[in-house]
Amino acid sequence: MALSESQIPPDAQHYLVCGTEDCEKNCQFYCNDCHHPMCEQCRYGHQKSPDTKGHEVVPYKQRKRQLPMQKCKIHPTKDIDILCEECQIPLCSKCATTKDHRGHVFTDLEMVFTEKCSYYNVEITKIRSYFEPTSQDLKQEIARDVTEIKKIMEGIRTSMKAEAEAVKKLVDTVTSDKIEQVNKIEQSLLQTINSQNQEIDDYINYLNDLIKTFYGYLSPSNIEQLTFALKSENLIIRPIPETSKPVPPVFTAGQYSKEDVAKLLGRITVPNIKPENRKIKPMETVPIQLKPTGKQRKQEIEKSDVKQTLSLSFSVTKAREYTVPGVSSVYHISLGKSGRLWVSDNIGNLVQTDLQGNQLQKIQTSGESDGYHTVTQDGDLIYTDRYNKVINRITPDNTITEFIETGDWGPISVHCSHINGDILVGMYTDEEGKVIRYNKTGTEIQNIQRDNKGQGLYSYPHFITENINGDVCVSDCTNAAVVVVDKSGQHRFSYTGQGSGILPFGICTDVLGHILVCDVNSDTVHLLDQDGQFLSLLLTPQQGVKLPRSVCVDDENNLWVGQPTNTVTVYKYLQ
Repeated sequence: MALSESQIPPDAQHYLVCGTEDCEKNCQFYCNDCHHPMCEQCRYGHQKSPDTKGHEVVPYKQRKRQLPMQKCKIHPTKDIDILCEECQIPLCSKCATTKDHRGHVFTDLEMVFTEKCSYYNVEITKIRSYFEPTSQDLKQEIARDVTEIKKIMEGIRTSMKAEAEAVKKLVDTVTSDKIEQVNKIEQSLLQTINSQNQEIDDYINYLNDLIKTFYGYLSPSNIEQLTFALKSENLIIRPIPETSKPVPPVFTAGQYSKEDVAKLLGRITVPNIKPENRKIKPMETVPIQLKPTGKQRKQEIEKSDVKQTLSLSFSVTKAREYTVPGVSSVYHISLGKSGRLWVSDNIGNLVQTDLQGNQLQKIQTSGESDGYHTVTQDGDLIYTDRYNKVINRITPDNTITEFIETGDWGPISVHCSHINGDILVGMYTDEEGKVIRYNKTGTEIQNIQRDNKGQGLYSYPHFITENINGDVCVSDCTNAAVVVVDKSGQHRFSYTGQGSGILPFGICTDVLGHILVCDVNSDTVHLLDQDGQFLSLLLTPQQGVKLPRSVCVDDENNLWVGQPTNTVTVYKYLQ
């Protein structure tokens, strides 16, 4: 079916013919009054004619679009040719005089239609020149990604098969060695048995010879035999030779499981990295850009300015102290919004106070000397219940609900990511630990338990935090180490202290990526860079620190320190 003139794309290769009767020349112009296409010669005649010399003749591409001819349903003799601006509906001239449209503003419908056509032509040009080719480029990029992913996955499969073949060869070698060992044991046992068999054969021959001798004595054939028998003493039969039943070896089957074999053959991990958005070249004529709000832009500038201007101070100064009612000591601090903080001791007391030391809330928990609570981005408090193996949530209206069940593992530490709001939980069971990452809704999205050699990373991960680069930093007192993995769960480094080692407790990070950790052994707070290099002892007993248990950094880059008293001390260490 042929396209009508209004359906022909503006950039289509379409040969237009002059609309004048008997003229077949190429159309170049258009009369907006007559809605008539014409060639250059006919245009000249059209503009010279007394009847049409005042008509508007324009290049064909600049023509006005002709309205579809439609009669008004209310006034059948009238054409619909105007637009009511208030009602945004097409009308005839008579409809414009009715009370429904009295006082309204009207526009020539043909002019509106022409403007819309111009707009749509521009949009079609945008689609053809930018959106469609850019989408095709993306399709090609996606196709390349498909090819690359298939190549990578085939490489992984090839590596897995090669590793499996290597293990098979190793199994064949070990099996061959063990079979050779069995062969030697068999040869030794058979040699012993054959020796015993030969000894019995010799004994049986001896008995047969002895029987023959005795028969000769019973019926001597001559005087000499009789004389020998009379003179011989009673013969004693030799005893039967001793033999022993051989003890065969016992085969003990190997103790292994599917998991053990899986460890031997490596593992496949999917990095917990947010996929990078494909880069799209902006349209040159009309740039497409989502601008941050004024508030977002201000926050970005402030963060950038903080990183550019902050540095470690030459000295650490005490800024203030807070006394926390309702606790016997300060083993963990969670800073909330509006100048409120949650503090816990080692006997299950969890207290919320304001900065004036007024107790706002107190609950009894199963928590002990661990970092078992954290404040979310929404201002809720999350805390662990190691005995019931659940994680609870307290909303600002003080409603307590069970948020996550942890199965057979006891949750002992928790931290809410400042990057994306994920919940990091340290757990333990049977002297083994792990870290589980949950999203905001409580769905498990990552399990961090072993390094790339299959060795356990944690024993008792009792404090946990996240660095600005996504590293998960864990204080493990049983391993006497700070264990750091990257955001995909791969082990980066472990810090075991200086000289006599470290007994790590509370841990936190700051806006510069420093790692700060309490060392109960030396009554100090260690300062590391984000790659685990020791920088300094930030706080020592000379500054009044004794058995530091907890640390955290607030939005103003102040360091809060808790000790086995009900006092929280705040220090300035950045300048």
